[in-house]
Amino acid sequence: MPELPEVETIRRQLAPHLEGRTILHAEILDPRWTRPIDPESVQSELTGARVNRVLRSGKYLVWELSGDRHLLMHLRMTGGLLFDPIADPLHTRVRLELDGGHRLLYVDPRRFGTGHLVSGSDARDAYLAARIGVEPMTPGFTAEHLRSLARGRTAPVKSFVLDQRRIAGVGNIYADEALFRAGIHPLRPAGRLSAGDWDRLRAAIEDALRAGIDAKGASIDDFRHLDGAQGSFQDRFLVHRRAGEPCVVCGRPIRKIVVGGRGTYVCESCQPRPRRTVRRPGR
Repeated sequence: MPELPEVETIRRQLAPHLEGRTILHAEILDPRWTRPIDPESVQSELTGARVNRVLRSGKYLVWELSGDRHLLMHLRMTGGLLFDPIADPLHTRVRLELDGGHRLLYVDPRRFGTGHLVSGSDARDAYLAARIGVEPMTPGFTAEHLRSLARGRTAPVKSFVLDQRRIAGVGNIYADEALFRAGIHPLRPAGRLSAGDWDRLRAAIEDALRAGIDAKGASIDDFRHLDGAQGSFQDRFLVHRRAGEPCVVCGRPIRKIVVGGRGTYVCESCQPRPRRTVRRPGR
């Protein structure tokens, strides 16, 4: 699934092509993309709209349109955008004809991606606030805030980091990479991390995300740029998808475990496994 660096890469590539252009015609080929809103009404609203800005919030692409309308796009697992492709790929779900003779396609083999059109900045903010938490690399993303959110929670710290309602934009790849950088085992209970642990983890999350943005994302399965090119962060992984390979720090083999149903990669020398608490039976 595209995570914050992949979506930010798409935003940076898309904005120069899209901002200031008018959507001459919109064709939504898959009604699931706008569900529960009727696709014909969204097509009508998009046709003739001017794209003022293309922003990002967590894993959402946020199009600011004329008339104080906002298109909130989530690529989910396999969604992607193509600008001026030679031909329409098999799994094209949305076609947008732009002024200047340009086209933008939304392609999604598994059909999980969504496009929600809302009116007014208040509706946009409410929609996002109900779905995503604090954004990394913003003033509110502090160790103190994260520690307060985790207080009393016994769930593994990796599950906490993956919860989009707590931290916006971090998925499986960057959670693994951040926890390794911070030296924290993904199974440690989130509520038991110290203030120093959260200091390291906050910085590590931002370091991993910045590295992903610098590499223009990771292309493991479906993620591609607007022109179909791949990102390169997969060539720089420290632990993710490196099971059995030597740790870049200590040389011991990377292990693959499961945390919260997600395949997870860890060096259990650099990231010591938490001790199990044995409860004594009551008298």
